[in-house]
Amino acid sequence: MIQRLDKFISSQMNISRNDARSLIKNGSVSVDGLTSTDPASKFDAEKSDICVDGKEISFKEHIYIMMNKPQGVVSATQDPKIKTVIDIVPDDLKRKNLFPAGRLDRDTVGFMLITDDGDFAHRILSPSKHVPKTYIAHLRDKLSDEGRATLENGAVLSDGTQCMDAIVKLIDDRGKIAEITIREGKYHQIKRMFASVGNEVIFLKRISIGNLMLDESLKEGECREITSKELESIEKS
Repeated sequence: MIQRLDKFISSQMNISRNDARSLIKNGSVSVDGLTSTDPASKFDAEKSDICVDGKEISFKEHIYIMMNKPQGVVSATQDPKIKTVIDIVPDDLKRKNLFPAGRLDRDTVGFMLITDDGDFAHRILSPSKHVPKTYIAHLRDKLSDEGRATLENGAVLSDGTQCMDAIVKLIDDRGKIAEITIREGKYHQIKRMFASVGNEVIFLKRISIGNLMLDESLKEGECREITSKELESIEKS
């Protein structure tokens, strides 16, 4: 992939194009061991070794981030009043044009996928793909057998919207904590599904997208990069 040097430094280091040009003109950047002071010079980003102040800059066309989203943070790129998931991405993972692939409610926690790859996001969010997403829901009341059957066979929401069938497992003896897997992403869907059977979600956590589970070593608000193999486990689900 042929790129301009200043554009490459800007994108990979998450700095402005002007700052990238300054680094290059000051002699801080080398290409294949040779100092380059021309911001407009071009090179093959996939084959060349690029260093800034002696530190190698690995080329990544896109980045994919797993976040354990905390409560109180909105799934948006920016908000004038409320902290967003992009705001809490650590500097070493930040890139231009990052956005959340899908959304979680402000008070919902768990697996949030953040990327700058629009094509990938479209593929996993497309309704035709039916990529499964699994949640842990803490309920106000015990989920009845009838309510569970309704969810599994396709709940009808209060506005008449028909949901696809879900997979529901009760994971506590009292019947108030359920694991639920859905294959679509309607607005507030999990909460509305349980409301349709006379129950209420009091806490909600997403634990997987496709076949990729949330890394339980991540504390709320923490992030890590997703590997290429893990990405495949999402798409192949």
